[in-house]
Amino acid sequence: MIPAPFDYVAPSTVDEAIRALSEAGEDAKVLAGGQSLLPVLRMRLAAPSTVVDLGKIAELRGVREDGDSLVVGAMTTHYDVQRDHLIAEHAALVKAATDTVADPQIRHRGTFGGAIAHADPAGDLLAPVLALGCELVVAGPAGRRTVPAGEFFQDLFTTALAPDELLVEIRVPKHTGWHAHYEKFNRVAQAWSMVAVAVTVRVEGGGIAEARVALTNMGATPVRATAVEAALVDAPATADSIRAAAEHAAEGTNPASDGNADAEFRRHLARVLTGRALAAAVG
Repeated sequence: MIPAPFDYVAPSTVDEAIRALSEAGEDAKVLAGGQSLLPVLRMRLAAPSTVVDLGKIAELRGVREDGDSLVVGAMTTHYDVQRDHLIAEHAALVKAATDTVADPQIRHRGTFGGAIAHADPAGDLLAPVLALGCELVVAGPAGRRTVPAGEFFQDLFTTALAPDELLVEIRVPKHTGWHAHYEKFNRVAQAWSMVAVAVTVRVEGGGIAEARVALTNMGATPVRATAVEAALVDAPATADSIRAAAEHAAEGTNPASDGNADAEFRRHLARVLTGRALAAAVG
């Protein structure tokens, strides 16, 4: 199908983009990599009055260090995140999850910030962002503000972004030396995850000193598996302790039932995949 008519704006700065969004009102849509928006437009599931294309804003691309954090520009492609040495060294969980996103063509066009702002609960980057305690930097007419990941994702495809605001960068706390793994389950290659698990752990002296675990597609937003984390702290890095901790994975979740899986099967997957992810991360 062909999209409904809309005005097109391609600003070259963040300020210009915010001004365009403010002038267009609530019917505007932001175009990042376009991997989610363009199919929606073609199917006429959305009919925005204006599309604001961020592709010419160079300041929104790249990865840099800032003290104890990495700063990832919202328009940095998945391909560039995959290959960035700072990500590999200090945020192994981000790389592990990004490696599983769709296919090479999508990873060359899709963007880190675009996937996060889209807030699809089956998307592969939301759980790692939550698990790592990332902060989302948002720019709007009133200036910039920082939103913790736990407050950014509010509901199905819904975030803390106002209609005239942009996600401009993601601040990722360094987890240097932590082990990480992202385990996903889908019906066919490159499909959305039925369930996935993001795990990063710090191992010391044969035991688990710290653990962060988050779940993909186990609710309307990504979910921290806090009961699993609590069970792992100070536990030996053994198969038995991992298996016992993974049994808590579905606690506090609210998975949907749909054509791919019912809620109970998703809870089962959460427990099984958490065990696999932890075993792979710990080694």
